[in-house]
Amino acid sequence: MATPKSTQFNCFSPPIMLATFIIEIVLAVYTLVRYKMSVLSRLVVASLVSLAVFQLAEYHVCGGMGLRAEQWSRLGYVAISLLPPLGLHMMHVLADKPRRRYIRGAYIVMVGCVGYFLLSPTAFTGYQCTGNYVIFQIGERAAILYALYYYGLLFSSMGFGITWANELKLAAKKLPKRLAAVRALIVGYLVFLVPTAIANSVNPATRRGIPSIMCGFAVLFALILSFYIMPKLATSRRAIEE
Repeated sequence: MATPKSTQFNCFSPPIMLATFIIEIVLAVYTLVRYKMSVLSRLVVASLVSLAVFQLAEYHVCGGMGLRAEQWSRLGYVAISLLPPLGLHMMHVLADKPRRRYIRGAYIVMVGCVGYFLLSPTAFTGYQCTGNYVIFQIGERAAILYALYYYGLLFSSMGFGITWANELKLAAKKLPKRLAAVRALIVGYLVFLVPTAIANSVNPATRRGIPSIMCGFAVLFALILSFYIMPKLATSRRAIEE
């Protein structure tokens, strides 16, 4: 029973994980059906599917479906490892920055992370399904390196976005949609980073469940991708047909 001073995160309970998975898969399908295939639409769909797969992995760590919790943990971490380079790539596309050497480096590091979580027998030391969010336990050194990879790319994307938004402001009359899309992607990052930081400040014990809590809030990021960024720069299939 919860005490008056306890912090509850019921929005991350298994039923909500499943509902979030469904929302993100529906958004991915909607994007595929609604828009012409382009670099941007592929990046958005890949991001939505990655978010959805993590939610499914979380749900089945708590629920099963024939795979062990360790296997679901591996799948979940593989899915979220794709997100930082996808976001960095997306920021370059939105700002129309053709020099993408940094992106290639990000994808190379991503492959290393994916290989580690798929193949290393010591990648995970355990897990805990609290009923409100899932705690994936990985080695301390691996956790530090992974945090540097994950947050390093997220904050790099935001830093590039802020710099490029200032550049685009000078050409706002010619490129208003690009400026709006870059700003929206920065906001998209903030809508799951800021609430997660607040949750961790209110209850430091939740830091062990950061991936779970962050991806719970990331459904807002998914909605921004589908209903704000895509309409700004993507071409609808209907417009092509007409």
